Formats: sequence, C-alpha cells, structure tokens
Amino acid sequence: MMTYGLGIDTGGTYTDSVVVDFETGRIVSRAKDLTTRNDLVIGISGSIGKHDRELLKNVELVSLSSTLATNSVVEGKGCRVALVNIGRQYEGTVPADVSVLVAGSHDLHGNEKVPLDEAAAITFFESIRDKVDAIAITGYLSIRNPSHELRLAELARSILDVPIVLGSDLSSSLGYNERTTTALMNARLIPVITDLIRSVKESLKEYDIEAPLMIVKGDGSIINEEQAMERPVETVLSGPASSITGAKRLTGQKDAIIVDIGGTTTDIGVLRDGRPRLEKEGALIGGKRTHVLAAAVSTYGIGGDSRVVVNGTVPYLTAVRVIPLCIAATKWDNILPRLEVLAKRIPSRQANTVGLDELVQELEFFTVAKSRTTESLQEADLRFLDLISERPYDLEEAGNAIGVLPYAFNVSKLERLGLITRIGITPTDILHADGSYIQYDDRASRLAVDFLARKVDQPTERFISTLKDMITFKIARSIVSNLILDDSGHDRVDELTESLIMKAITGKHGADFGISIRIDKPLIGIGAPVGSWLPRVAKIFGTELLLPEDSDVGNAVGAISGSIFKETSLLIQPEEGAYSSNPPSIVLLDKNKFKFSNLEEAIAFAKERSGELASKDVTRSGATNVVVDYDVIKKTYGTSDEGNVVLEVKVVARATGKPDLTVV
Repeated sequence: MMTYGLGIDTGGTYTDSVVVDFETGRIVSRAKDLTTRNDLVIGISGSIGKHDRELLKNVELVSLSSTLATNSVVEGKGCRVALVNIGRQYEGTVPADVSVLVAGSHDLHGNEKVPLDEAAAITFFESIRDKVDAIAITGYLSIRNPSHELRLAELARSILDVPIVLGSDLSSSLGYNERTTTALMNARLIPVITDLIRSVKESLKEYDIEAPLMIVKGDGSIINEEQAMERPVETVLSGPASSITGAKRLTGQKDAIIVDIGGTTTDIGVLRDGRPRLEKEGALIGGKRTHVLAAAVSTYGIGGDSRVVVNGTVPYLTAVRVIPLCIAATKWDNILPRLEVLAKRIPSRQANTVGLDELVQELEFFTVAKSRTTESLQEADLRFLDLISERPYDLEEAGNAIGVLPYAFNVSKLERLGLITRIGITPTDILHADGSYIQYDDRASRLAVDFLARKVDQPTERFISTLKDMITFKIARSIVSNLILDDSGHDRVDELTESLIMKAITGKHGADFGISIRIDKPLIGIGAPVGSWLPRVAKIFGTELLLPEDSDVGNAVGAISGSIFKETSLLIQPEEGAYSSNPPSIVLLDKNKFKFSNLEEAIAFAKERSGELASKDVTRSGATNVVVDYDVIKKTYGTSDEGNVVLEVKVVARATGKPDLTVV
C-alpha cells in the first residue's frame, strides 16, 4: 500500500493542500479553496474536502504551515500574559498585561550574585490568580544559569494553572530584551496555536484522517503539535519558510532566489547550498526583534490582492489588501449588476491631495469582516455595519439605503478596527482584464479597469500596460533591494542607490550613462500569478526563471517536505585567570558546571552532550534516522607564545531526521 503525506498551507488568499506519495515524491492530488480569515478551518476543510476520500484514508502524515501566528503578532492579538522580570526591568516594545520585577541575578560565569526574592514572586502569583492566561519568566543572564527561572516556574505551578514560558528555554543567546520579547510573544500565542491545532484536528477527523500532525517552523523545519503548542512563536513566518522548502523540492535547485507572490505579500528568500539563508540576529516580526531562528525572508506589500487606486490622474499600487472584484462577483450576485450601472457614468476626479487611505473609489464596495464588540461608533457607522452584513454595498448605495450622504461613513476607522473589508481593483483584476490569467469573473474586472482608464484619460490597453509596468517594477525593485541590503549589511537603501536601482530596472538612462544589474542565481517563482509577472523580471536581471509545474501550491509542497530539525548550543569558558589556546575550561549546562583540564576535553564533552540533547528533542518530535553535525565557534584575542588566547567557545549541534510515520 502506498504511503501518502498531506501538506496544507493557509495563505492570504488561498488555502492550498497537496497529497504526496512519499515513496516516489510524486504529487498525486492538489486542491485550493479560498482562505476564510474569520475562521481558517472553513478554508482548510474546504481544501481537504476536494481530494478523493479513499486517497485521504491512506495519509500517514499531515504538515501545516500557517500565517496565523504571524498575523497575531503583527495585529497584537493573543491572550492575557503576566511577565516576571528577575534582576532587570524589561525595556522592549511588547507589552505585558501585568508585570513585576523581583530581585535575583547571576554573573557571566553562572554564579549567583543576588539571591532570588521568592516571597515577592509568591505575592505576585497570588495577586494574578484568574487574571491571566499565561506567564512569561525571564532572568538577566539566565542563559548562564536558569535556576532562578526554574524555581519561579515551580512556585507558579503550585499557585496557578496556566502555561509558563521561560526565556532560557527559548534562546541561549545574550540579549535580555530580545529574549523577553520572544518569551512574551510565545506566551501570548499559546492559546492561538492551541485553538488552530484543535480545529485542524477536527477537520482531519471529519475526513477520517488518522495521522500525526506536524507544524512548519520559521526556519522551514517541522515540529509536532505538542511542541508547537509549547513554543508557538517558532511557527511565526512558517508560510515564507515553506515556500523556500517547496521551491527546493519542486526544482532540485540548491542555489536560487525564491520569489513567492501571494494574495497579500511578495516574500523573497535565498537558497544557498541547499539551505535557506537564516536571520543571524533572530527574526524581525512586526518590527520587533526576537530570538526566533527563521529564514531570512523579506516581505513586501505586493500581492494579487493589493489595492490599485487612482488619485487625481495618478495610479498607485498600495500594500492594503482588498478582495478582488473578479472574486467578489463570483461570491455575491449584486456586484456585477452594480458595476454595469457605475461603469456607464463619467468618472469623478478627486484632488490628489487626498490620502490614499481616506480615498474611496466609485467602484469599491465594503463587506463585514468580523462582529463588532465594544468599539464606540457613530450611529451612521452602526447602521452601515448592519446593512453590509447582508451583502456588500458601495458608499453611494449604502447612503441611499440609510438616508445619509456617502461621506457620512467613517470607513477608514472601521477598516483600522478590522470591522470591514474593502472590495476593489487589484493586480488579479488587471490580469483578468487583459485575459492573461482568468479564474474568476473577468467581466467584473474589465468593467472596473475600463472605468479607471477613463479616469486617467488613457485607452484601456495603454492603462493596463502602465499598471503592469508599475507592478513588475515594484517586484523587481523588491528583489534587488533585498539582495543589496543582505550583501551590504545595511538596514535600508539610500536615495542614490534607489535611483540607480530604478534606472537599471526601467532601462531609463541618466544624462550620460546607463546601468544594469545582473543576478547570479536563477529565480524560482512560487504562487499562482508568478507566470504573469516574473518572466519580465528575470529578463531585466539577465537570469534564468524556473516556474515549476506545481508552483501555485509550492507552499503546501514545502509544508509536507520539511525535516525535523533541532539546534542545541553549549558554551565553554576558560577558568578564571587561564590564558592560552588550550586552557582549563568549564562547560555551562543548565545550572551545572563541568570542569576539564583543557579545552579539547571540554569541546569533546560539549559535542557529546549537545548532540544528545538535540537528538532527544527531534526524537521527541517523532523523528527517525537522526543525523547530527557540529559547529565549533571560537572567540579569541591577540596572540601569545602558545597561539591565540581563547575567550569562549560555542559548540553547536544540529540534529536532523524525518518523521516516523508509524507514530500517531
């Protein structure tokens, strides 16, 4: 009997799923369904349900990548979290619902400097009973000795029945604020991921799928559901990581630039020697630096659902996600007739001083995104929300129905609160209008694009060409900017570099010179619309473009192609006063210290123990055939008669294995 795996990816527009034959690597079935943002499980069940039921009964492994954790972090969602700081006040940007600072600290060698104030911690734990859903505990230099964190976790468990996250469990790197940020995010995400996993398992049960469930991490590896619920922050950025894994799996390339064009964003990552480039300092999530190991993926607000708007007579492509008109017309039967009415009118001309977020075009509609809770809203907005809960309305039609002027509605506020979703013209509509990509109602797209063309006084064909140039150049700029920043180590592109990049992309010369940029790796396109946008981008940069047959479900392929991976590091320090290239050394392991007469013995011990710990972790995740490799990273200073003086050594063990399909 064949052994199958089911890969699932929930993206901004689609939820993709694939069934893969593990023996041959062949994709035997693939499916798509629209992502349901208010309840991801609806889209997941819809996608799974399109596969043959008999095929699903032979699935022995399920792997999921999702944007849920990323979205929750960016939007500031999650549960109520208490933070306990030991020895130092947290100065990061992720707020806790309640926090306390208690005395206690260690030095760089793991020696206790200040005793732990257990009484203060107990008083705090008693005061937050039934007021929080999770606790984050972090101590300054706890990575050298986590005993204070472990003791407070023990006390908290004796008083409270909530999940507890320790900073030292999440990272072995210095950086107290970043470690605390990671712990807070982790604690806040626990119920979010727990609910997702519970819901997905209900969907699997509906289709008689009895198989282990794995979750993709931000570095492209996978963990089992138990570990995902313990450390959900590691699943942030799993979607972009899956695109890199999927690109490698579909093409066999070991060195490439991966460009994943989704509904909301374009994600760009680099594959080098078969591995994704990783963020050396930890992932930057929602503008917040963490200690989460993740693929170095740059995300840009360019997607199939990006809003196209004309302000004055100038077209813009914004990062705001809207529902494409071609999709809306297939979902609601009032959209196309209303477009036919509006398209017969003479387009209005707004002054281009109006902000894009305040501007509403005649052909834009609104629908309810979520139920309102306690927000304070004006009467017109409350009536507007009730009206569009039945079907989408444009503002003119809504105003007539309620008996107010269209500009009486504060739609920008309703959008910021996440209460409504805009329906408008997008790059997906542009492709439908010119006939190069048609999956939904192209009549709606043609009516809308023709209307915008009249607004800017251009023939429709020329207007479509202008918009396609704008979108193509934005994608090209994003790719080359990402590569330049990584190569230079800078955080942003300066004005001069920006000018040179745009000259190279557009082919427009300066007064006395021209410029071109060549990319030395092939581009791999992942996502449904890549065939429409990337051929010209590859031509601009003089490189090869690879568009795998199943590129439109590449993330789902990546989800089921990942390996279980764990990296464990141990720190070695010379004994105090020892200065040589092979000094008497101490290995720091949890709250214990192991002394050795020389560095070589310490390294051998650190390799053995770190390898055991990493192997144990991947085995716990259900891996078999575990392979371990090591890195020994030395920090030295100057020279002596015996060579460089060792300051410290980090031994890193990397354990890798494939899921055991016999474990359920």
